[in-house]
Formats: sequence, C-alpha cells, structure tokens
Amino acid sequence: MVSTIKNPKHEVLEAVIIRFVGDSGDGMQLTGTQFSDTSAMFGNDIATFPNYPSEIRAPQGSLYGVSGFQVHIGSVEISTPGDNVDLLVAMNPAGLKTNLHSVKPGHTIIVDTDAFTKKNLEKAQYESNPLEDDSLNNYRVIEVAMTSLTKEALKDVEGLDNKGITRSKNMFALGMVYWMYDRSTDYTIDFFKKKFKSKPHIIEANTKVLKAGHNYANTIELIPSAYSISPAKMEPGTYRIIMGNTATAWGFLAAAEKSGLELFLGSYPITPATDILHELVKHKHFGVKAFQAEDEIAGITSTIGASFAGDLAITTTSGPGLALKGEALGLAMMVELPIVVVNVQRGGPSTGLPTKTEQSDLLQAMYGRNGESPVIVVAASTPANCYNFAYEASKLALEHMTPVILLTDGYIANGSAPWKIQSVDEMPKIKNNRVFEYHDNWNPYDRDEDTLARNWAIPGTPGLEHRIGGLEKDKVTGNVSYVPENHEYMTKIRAEKIKRVQNYIPDVETEFADEGDLLVVGWGGTYGSLHTAVKQMNGEGFKNIGFAHFNYINPLPKNTEKVLRKFRKIVVCELNNGQFAKILKINFNGLDLLQFNKIQGLPFGNTELIEKFQQLVK
Repeated sequence: MVSTIKNPKHEVLEAVIIRFVGDSGDGMQLTGTQFSDTSAMFGNDIATFPNYPSEIRAPQGSLYGVSGFQVHIGSVEISTPGDNVDLLVAMNPAGLKTNLHSVKPGHTIIVDTDAFTKKNLEKAQYESNPLEDDSLNNYRVIEVAMTSLTKEALKDVEGLDNKGITRSKNMFALGMVYWMYDRSTDYTIDFFKKKFKSKPHIIEANTKVLKAGHNYANTIELIPSAYSISPAKMEPGTYRIIMGNTATAWGFLAAAEKSGLELFLGSYPITPATDILHELVKHKHFGVKAFQAEDEIAGITSTIGASFAGDLAITTTSGPGLALKGEALGLAMMVELPIVVVNVQRGGPSTGLPTKTEQSDLLQAMYGRNGESPVIVVAASTPANCYNFAYEASKLALEHMTPVILLTDGYIANGSAPWKIQSVDEMPKIKNNRVFEYHDNWNPYDRDEDTLARNWAIPGTPGLEHRIGGLEKDKVTGNVSYVPENHEYMTKIRAEKIKRVQNYIPDVETEFADEGDLLVVGWGGTYGSLHTAVKQMNGEGFKNIGFAHFNYINPLPKNTEKVLRKFRKIVVCELNNGQFAKILKINFNGLDLLQFNKIQGLPFGNTELIEKFQQLVK
C-alpha cells in the first residue's frame, strides 16, 4: 500500500535529515557512515548520530534491538543531527515501530516488505500490519521487497551463501537513497575495493546490490526526482569527516609532537571510549606506546608511571571506569604529575546505558576522590573540537603539572562532522617544567612563581633523585612529612595551583545577546543542540536570548559571574539531573538558576528546547 499523498515536485533543499534503522546485524551503521562520507566528499556540512543497542547482537526483530544511524546534511551550517526526519529507511517492523514518531507528516518512509512477516510483526508488538491498516496514510510509504531484489541481483555471484546474500540488502537501500539525493555511488564502490581487496566476490556482490538499488529508485514512479543539496559555504581549507573519538586521538598526537614528548596510552577497553585506543594503536610510527591494561586501575597507574618517566601520558575510560581510577587519580594529583584522563560519558549508573549518551559524570570528575583533590576539568563540545580539547588538556597538564580530566560523551564521541585539518605548526606552543640537570639549591617541589607548577625531574638524571609517593610530602624537598602545618600548606597550594589556571584559559563568551531576558547555559556535548535552538529563536525575533557554553569547568573562566548576572533569567540545560547547575550555585551565591534536564540516553531535540525557551521568555 502507498499513501494517497502526492509526490512533491523536484526541489533544491537546504538540508535533509535521514535515518536508517534495522536489526543490529543489518549494517545500519555502515550504511549511514557511507552516506555521510559521500555527502562530506560532495561538500555538504554534516552531523551524524549513531544509536545502537548495548548487546553485541540483540534478539533479532526485537524493539530494543533496533540499531539506527541518523545523518543531517545541508548547504547551510549544520550543528546537530536534527530532530524529526525527512526520510526513514526501516529494514524491519521493529525499526518502523520505534522510529515512526520521528518522521515528519507527509514525508517519506522506505520499508523492506520482505521483513514484514507475521513473526516479525509480533516481535514488534504490532496487532496488524501497518502496511495494510491505513495507519501510515500521513506518510509517503515506498514498499520495496529489498531482500528478494537483493537475491535476484546476486543470483549469478559465486561464493556467497544465503546469509551473505541477505546481508547485502543494506546496500540496496543505500543505492536508493543515493539516487533520491543525487549522490554518486563512486565513493562507496572505492570503499568496497579497499576494504575487501582480498575478497573480490564481496566487492562484486556489494557493488551489484548498490547499483541495483540506485537503478530501482530511478525506474519506479513512487519516488520523486532526485533532490539536490548544494555544497555548504565553509571557511577555505582542507576538510575531512571525523568522529569525535578519532579527533581526540589525533589531538593527543599533535600535543605529543608539539611538546617533543613521546605519547603513552594506558587503557582498559570500555564502551564508548575504546575507539581512542584503536586509533592510537595505528600510529606507532609516531612513537605512540599503547598499553591495553588488564583493568582500569592498571590503566591509570601505568599512565602515572609513564608520566614519571617523562612521557605525555593519558588514559581513557567511561563512567564506571572513572570511579575505579579515583584512588590513583588522587595519587597523580598528590605527587603533581601531568596526566590526562579522558572520560567518554555514557548513561549510568553502574553499567547503565553503555551505548547511550549522558552528562552525569560531571560531579564525579569534580569531587570523586578522597581528601582535597582538585584537578583541572575541561569538556569538548563537538566531534571536531575533540581534537582541540585533547590538545588543550595535554597543554594544561604539562604546563601546570597536574592531572586533567577531559570530558566528552557518547553523542560527540561516536558522532561525526567536517573537521578543517590543522597543521601542528598552527597549534599553540606547549611548555613544560622539565629539569635536565642539577643546580645548586635544586628541590623537587620548587614552584613556578606564576603557575605554582613544580619541577619535573625524570628518573636517572644525575643529581635529581627525589622521593615520590602518596604520603604527604615536605613542601620543598618532597620527603615524607607529618607536620600538620605543612599538610595544610600543601593542601592549599595544590588548590591554588588549579585556581590560577584561570589566568591561562579564555573568558566565556555569549552568543546572540550580551544581556537580556534569558541566558541559555550549557556545557560539553550539548553545544550543537543548544546553539541551533537559540539561533532559530533569534531568527524568529527573540533578540533578548543569549547563549553561553562552557568548555572549562574547573576552574571556571574568570568572567563567569559577570556574564551570568547580565540576564534576568538563566536556564542551565544538561543531560543529567542538574550537576553543572549545582557547581554554579556553589561558586556564585544568590544566583537564581532554572534547569532543563533530560536523562533518556538521547541528546536534546530542537523542538523541545524551543518550546522550553519560549515558555520561559513568556
């Protein structure tokens, strides 16, 4: 059945939002990635959002086993993967059931009719077949027997069993979508040739099915003529599409190169941070030493050892792993060694929602250690600037001789966006406090007058031998000290060292308005959603709404209070239950803060944000 809504006329679009959904074995992540990469090569601005179950292979056809990939492309600035979709490609009933609410009325749904069997309909909790009961009349439904057509296309290809044949049906869907949005298949065919160069029958199969889907879309009358989306106007430069985790890894590579240090990663695999380890392992030729530890504690303690030996040392983790690293992180703070801990936040607590996004580790990053243990905390806000903040975290750690926690989240870590390739020569200089030879009156805890950073003496350097460990140390020699006044002095000097970082970070800036009725405040990975919503409202005449986004959490920028007090109302938007709002209230007495919180494992939607902001302004 096809709905009675007429096909639209051919038109040039500014932007389009597409979502591919199906079972976790249907290849939706690959399909979405290929469409994204092809669009990036064409020159569109782009943002993506992979969304998949935590099980390696969830029960086939189940509602909670649906894997999806959303991509937003345009000729205009794209800051978010978007809300409601223009095209939904549903490979089974469960994908349709769980995603139908996101499709704009009157827009297109492509379904694989071969998957709408009685058994699959029951698994998706349908009482009747939605393709037959008129429940989809508000949409343009394109019914395609993809599985059957895929088998027909591959009937002459040798070396494939039935499972291998049906696994290619995602390429049939991709070919159709390529035709609808005027995309070339060349990039994906080149991808097949590189990925499966030792398996020519796989190259042949995927190429045939991709072209079959493209030709099918071209011949049926149910699909309108191909839409066109022009390349975006972007700052001149060389771009590539990049995922947040990859950008994070590259930021550390750049920091190691700029600082003249070798890079060490001590890490225990954990979703969604593991891809940073996977990426850095590829770059041994840059002097990277990657150690896959037996647990989270070994990951960070090996990192501390590498820092003691003079490396730029990092460790990566997610939620529960940060808890396990807490004691050793306190040790690194105590001995004042530079390390970076990357926490790619996910839904919690405990195992929680390991493949979903959240911002609920902020208070743990701030206070999750015994004793007075302040560390620097920064947060990336887009897939692309994960590069910059990995570099910045390294710079702050080395220049201030203290641990730094870099917060990203599953949304920006797994998402992708265009990134303007940066030369290491363009990056800010990184200094450190290395001492290379003994001089009279040298002491390991001599401090820089401005930063309070202590000396960094590497083991084996003649004359620079010194004690190190978790016991409180004398403020000059570093020897064990139980003197009460010394402990208080050291506690306060370590806190003051973190506070002085304010002198080396930029002020927070407001966008759209410097003062007015409402200030929207966010931090970390919510940037794209919040920026898009406030920008849209500004374009609709709401000129007294400002937007302030924080990347530096501890310490906060110097001008934070001044910025906040220029607005009549302040709403702090977070993917948690109000953790950054608590931090602001602790730092600034009498600040009346409103909160808008979401804890669903999903990013903010544009519509829900605008509705909230309009309500607050009115």
